[in-house]
Amino acid sequence: MAAFIAKQMVGNQLSAVKDIGGGESMTAEEKERLAQLEQERLEALREQEERRKEKHRKIEVEREKMRKGIRDKYNIKKKEQISREESIDAIKKQDSVCSESGLNRRKKTPEEMTAEAEEADLDDFSKFKNSLEHRFSELKNSIESRCVIQ
Repeated sequence: MAAFIAKQMVGNQLSAVKDIGGGESMTAEEKERLAQLEQERLEALREQEERRKEKHRKIEVEREKMRKGIRDKYNIKKKEQISREESIDAIKKQDSVCSESGLNRRKKTPEEMTAEAEEADLDDFSKFKNSLEHRFSELKNSIESRCVIQ
């Protein structure tokens, strides 16, 4: 309620100050002249912006020519523009690589831990199996070479 009363008091004083400045309303000619000046100002701003953009475009073309010359001189391939999806995939891949050993890595669930343990067991078992098969084949070859069938 107090804010409303304060606003009313200040608002009335501001309107009184506005009336002191001119007191008269603008004529149609003055309004038309002000509108024309505003249009000219906006047009000047547009032209200035177009000149600025053209200047920057020319500078970028010159820079690209210079870059091309350097790439040709040193046989550097131009980086391909990658799509947004490819960049997101690359970021995810980089995050997964960095977070595997970092402090911020994702904790494994018990199911994931048991699956990894089973894989390790299978790897050990398959290594053992391969070594036995290799030894067996060597033994078989040595026995066959010693025994000559006539």
